Amino acid sequence: MPDTMGDTSLDKQTRKKEQVAAAWAVHAFTASGIVLGFLALVAILEGDRIAAFLWLGLALFVDGIDGTLARRVRVREMTPQVDGATLDNVIDYFTYVVVPAMMVYWFDLVPPGFETATAAGILAVSLYTFSNAGMKTHDYYFAGFPALWNLVVLYFHIMQTDPWVNLAVIVACGVLTFVPWKYVHPLRVRDWRSFTIPMTVLWGATTFRLLIVSEEHKALEASPIVFWLWVAASAYFLVICVWRSFRPEPEEKD
Repeated sequence: MPDTMGDTSLDKQTRKKEQVAAAWAVHAFTASGIVLGFLALVAILEGDRIAAFLWLGLALFVDGIDGTLARRVRVREMTPQVDGATLDNVIDYFTYVVVPAMMVYWFDLVPPGFETATAAGILAVSLYTFSNAGMKTHDYYFAGFPALWNLVVLYFHIMQTDPWVNLAVIVACGVLTFVPWKYVHPLRVRDWRSFTIPMTVLWGATTFRLLIVSEEHKALEASPIVFWLWVAASAYFLVICVWRSFRPEPEEKD
C-alpha cells in the first residue's frame, strides 16, 4: 500500500521551501533598489543627469511593485527574521532623499551659495518622514509630503525651472512635510484606482519621453502633445491629493 501520508508530508515540505525561496527572491528584488540608487549616484558624479534619472526611475519601479509581490508571497510569514519594511525604508531614504539631495548640490539646481544648506535641509527634514509613525493613513495615503525628492528634482529637470524657483519649491516641500495634507500612493490607494493605474502608466511613459528631450530643448517646444499629456497626468494626481486632503476622514475598517 503506497505511503500517501509520507508523500503528502514531502509535498508540504517542498511547497514550504518554494514559498521561502520566493520570499527571499522578493527581498532580493527589493534590495536591488539600493544598487540602482548607487548607479544613479555614480551617474551624478560623472555629470550624466539622464542616466541618473533613468536609474532612479528603475528604483522607483522596483519600489512601486515590491510591496505587492511581498504580500503575495507572504514574506512576513515565510522570512520572519527579515523586516521588509525596514529594508524598504533604508533603500527609499537613499533613492528618494540622498541621491536627489546630491543632484541638487552637484548640478547647481539652487542659487549659488545655497547648495550645501539646501541638500542638508532635504536630508534632515526627510528624517521626520521616515520616522513618523503616522506617515501613512489607514486608507494608504501619505500624511505630509512623503519625501518624494526624486520626483521634485525630476520636475525641475523637465520644466527647466529657475534656481530661485527650485529653492522656493524645496522650502515649501520641507514645510509640507509637517502639514498633514494627503498624498496618493498610486498603487495602494483604492479611491479611483481604475483611473489611477492607467494615469500612472501615462505619466511614466510621458515622463520618459520628456526626460530624453528636455536635456537640450524646452519640453513644451520639443514635444508639445507629450508635454500636455504629462501635465494632465500630473494634474490628475494633484486633484486626488487635494480631494483627499479636504475630504472628511473616512472611518477605519477592520
